[in-house]
Amino acid sequence: MTVEASPAADAPKAGGRRMPQERFQRIKVDKVPTHLIRDNRYENKAAPENDYGAKAHADLIVTRGAGFRKEKNKKKRGSYKGGNITMESHSYKFPDTDD
Repeated sequence: MTVEASPAADAPKAGGRRMPQERFQRIKVDKVPTHLIRDNRYENKAAPENDYGAKAHADLIVTRGAGFRKEKNKKKRGSYKGGNITMESHSYKFPDTDD
């Protein structure tokens, strides 16, 4: 009976390009300018103070844990009671390059 050597558990797979213990990252961190994404909080957006999102944020920012889901769903079910609904996009647009 011959025993063949099995590949090491930490060896990369045949088609794998990642090293073991390396987490998956879709965006390469070293290629993103950090000043653009340093602070992604709602308060730092350039949006009107009286919009619907600001009111929802004020209610949800203080809610932690299991109660967050309940409050979030209440906001989704609730009727609209005023304030502007902005259609602006505040996301960072990554350049479309494969460098």
